[in-house]
Amino acid sequence: MTEQTAVEQVLVVPTLLFHEIGHFQGFRSEIEPYMKTLLDPMHTSYRPRDEMEEDPSYKQLIPYCIFVHNGNIFNYRRGTAQGESRLHSKRSIGVGGHICTLDKEGENHAYLEGMQREIDEEVLITGGHRDKCVGMLNDDESEVGKVHLGIVHLFELDQAKVSPKEASMLEAGFSSPEELLAERDQFETWSQICLDALFDR
Repeated sequence: MTEQTAVEQVLVVPTLLFHEIGHFQGFRSEIEPYMKTLLDPMHTSYRPRDEMEEDPSYKQLIPYCIFVHNGNIFNYRRGTAQGESRLHSKRSIGVGGHICTLDKEGENHAYLEGMQREIDEEVLITGGHRDKCVGMLNDDESEVGKVHLGIVHLFELDQAKVSPKEASMLEAGFSSPEELLAERDQFETWSQICLDALFDR
C-alpha cells in the first residue's frame, strides 16, 4: 500500500461557506439551503482526515442516522475501539461517519453512498424502514464539533431490530425518549442536541 492510498481522504466544506449560508449553534430543521450548497461539488473537496481533525477552517460532513421504532430510540455506548477517541465511553443515538473518496465510485451521490456504507459497517437492520433528512447539527463549543457538521437522518423502522456489527458498540438497544432524556448527561453532545430538538415534547 502506498502512502497516498493509506491516508483516508474525507469530504469537507470550508467553514466560511457554512457561515455564509447561516451559522448556528445546535440544531436547525431548515435543511434545504444547507444541503443544496454544502453538497455541491463546486464547494466540496476531499482532504486528509488526520489534518482535517485539527483544522477548524473546514467542516467534515457527517451523516448522523437515528433509528426509531414505535417512538423508542436505538442507543448504545461507544467503546474504546471506535475511531474518535474524544467520544469514547459516551452514549449515542447516532450511527454514521465520514464520507470518503471510495464513496465516489458508487451509483448514487457520494454522500448517500457514504451514509449507506457507514450504516452497513456499523449495524444490521432487520425489516423495512423509511428515512427522512430532518435537520443539521453544529456544535462549535466542543473540540470534536468544531471540525464536523452533522446531517441528521431519522429512520422509522418496521421492527425494533438493529444489531451492532462493531464490538465497540456496547449496551445497544431501544429506549423511550423519556428514559434517554433522564440520562441526557451520559450522551455525546450531538445526541444531547438531537434528543432536545426531536424528542423532548
